[in-house]
Amino acid sequence: MATNLRNTEFAEAAILGFSLSQASVVDLKKLQHRHRANARARFLNGGPQAIADFELLELVIFRAIPHRDVRPICKLLLRQFGSFGNVIAAPPSDLKKIAGIGQAVVNELKVVQAAAHKMAQRQVLDKDVLTAWDQLINYCRSKMAHLKYEQFRVLFLDSKNVLIADECLQSGIVNHVPVYPRQVAKRALELDASAIILVHNHPSGDPTPSDADITVTHEIIDALHALSITVHDHVIIGKTGEVSLKSQGDI
Repeated sequence: MATNLRNTEFAEAAILGFSLSQASVVDLKKLQHRHRANARARFLNGGPQAIADFELLELVIFRAIPHRDVRPICKLLLRQFGSFGNVIAAPPSDLKKIAGIGQAVVNELKVVQAAAHKMAQRQVLDKDVLTAWDQLINYCRSKMAHLKYEQFRVLFLDSKNVLIADECLQSGIVNHVPVYPRQVAKRALELDASAIILVHNHPSGDPTPSDADITVTHEIIDALHALSITVHDHVIIGKTGEVSLKSQGDI
């Protein structure tokens, strides 16, 4: 049955190809169906770069809520979390605070997040990570850039700088995580690692290293030097960028 559109929907109807007279009587379900079909077509034909974050989020949430207009929910999510990446990385408890978000939507978002992690990980496996540095940074960002708490990870490498293991050795509160050089050294020996890369995030978003970051880095370097294990770098991940202590001369 035809449904009168609200004033805010006239523009959307026009964009989707309805005339002004048609927009006043168009079936809202048909409008939603055409909108979804157009978004899917642009994605399939042009890839992710052909659609905005808002539309990509719609494509994900369509799957969880197939018979509702999900645009209001997508707008709320992006307003709350800021970007597509922030949305899929948000804790389930925070997502469920948004009106209309239930477990089905959370499941879809977390599947996308897991897929992003797996794809980023594949780019660094079985490679000399020092020659695949950009891919390594992308992998670390997918893991840590959107966390709300500080996390300290160690990438353990073999003699060819191929990744043996990526482990979170410590998690802390918003702006502090305790790091123990002996713990890092012990785990490196257990894995027979020849080198490591230290990585941690700043939940504030600013990747600028603190004095404590630099101090603990040198403590770990000293602890591993006696074991002939190299510390290649310490990378700090923020929401919009990262800082390499080696690149800025702090190692």
